[in-house]
Amino acid sequence: MKNIKRKTKPDWNKLTAEDLQKLEIAEEIGVIDKIYAGGYGNLTSKESGKIGGILAARNKAKKK
Repeated sequence: MKNIKRKTKPDWNKLTAEDLQKLEIAEEIGVIDKIYAGGYGNLTSKESGKIGGILAARNKAKKK
């Protein structure tokens, strides 16, 4: 099986605007501590999906 390398921890020195938005949303839904402790890999699928859904909704609202 192929070894897939995933981005699990944000590079705290090189945060993009999207990374900052993700962290802001994570703080709002109360999972920021999990990300600081072990990166995005510590989140459940439900938590990751919630962050992605809110991020997509905000980006869609900005385009209007």
